[in-house]
Amino acid sequence: MKRLVLALALLALATLPLWVASGYYVNIASQMLIWAIFAIGLNVLVGYAGLVSLGHAGLFGIAAYAAAALLSGGAGHLAAALAALATAIAASAVFAVLALRATGIGFLMITLALGQILWGIAYRWIGLTNGDNGINLDTRPAPFGMALALPAPFYYATLVVFLAALGTMAIFVASPFGASLRGTRDQPRRMNALGYNVWLIRCLSFLFSGFWSGVAGLLFAYYTQFVSPHVLSLATSAETLLMVISGGTGTLLGPIVGAVLVVAMKNVASAYIERWNFVLGAIFVAIIIFMPEGLVPGSVRLWRAAVARRRPRPALGEAGQ
Repeated sequence: MKRLVLALALLALATLPLWVASGYYVNIASQMLIWAIFAIGLNVLVGYAGLVSLGHAGLFGIAAYAAAALLSGGAGHLAAALAALATAIAASAVFAVLALRATGIGFLMITLALGQILWGIAYRWIGLTNGDNGINLDTRPAPFGMALALPAPFYYATLVVFLAALGTMAIFVASPFGASLRGTRDQPRRMNALGYNVWLIRCLSFLFSGFWSGVAGLLFAYYTQFVSPHVLSLATSAETLLMVISGGTGTLLGPIVGAVLVVAMKNVASAYIERWNFVLGAIFVAIIIFMPEGLVPGSVRLWRAAVARRRPRPALGEAGQ
């Protein structure tokens, strides 16, 4: 059943531009994939390491700004993309060295402060970032000769990156390193006693998370062809964190479902519902009350409960035998 559902999902994703006539909705699908990649990257820390970050928009935005600044300076797309990812990884290393001095609320507050510092730099350093006016990207890349100017080609390029992110995340979760990361989440003292370097494991996971956050930021810069300080704001970090929590932390599909929910409400439901943010807030409250583990684990729990109720119970005499 799982393989069948996976095959149908891949088929739907691969053929989406064929049965979605409007280019607007193809662009919305691309946006969902980009935010899903970002949420997957954040979930490495929140779900598997047990470290809640409110500064990941800084890593997301610094990659976008690095690519935009280099492209506006005349660099090629490949050089700009590689430099953007390298910048995101370097920023992740700085975040890790400073934030991993603490856990819990301390870790959250340090990442929040670091994210706000990057936002302040983007907002105030006008000579580098152009301030509120942002930086425009005139062109999109053309990998293997395929121009990404139209919605469908850009969607397929984003889909390839999304599948790569999902595949590497599945390998990461199933690997011994992923198991050791979950061990640092559940029993850090016992992991230390067993000889594991808890700080190093968390640091490497931070770099892995920052890499995919940078990839999402790079795709977002090409998607909007404009980068402004808003991409580094606290609202962006909080929104992505809500995607992870609402979908289900520590799961592969949870962040994806959360990203689809938030992007659909912001870009589709908002056209029909004036108070869409009120509806989105009500949905989050309902999830916390009825599915505190998130939409994906909660749906699985309810499905199993429904299946168990439908199964015929053995007669009293048979149970006694």
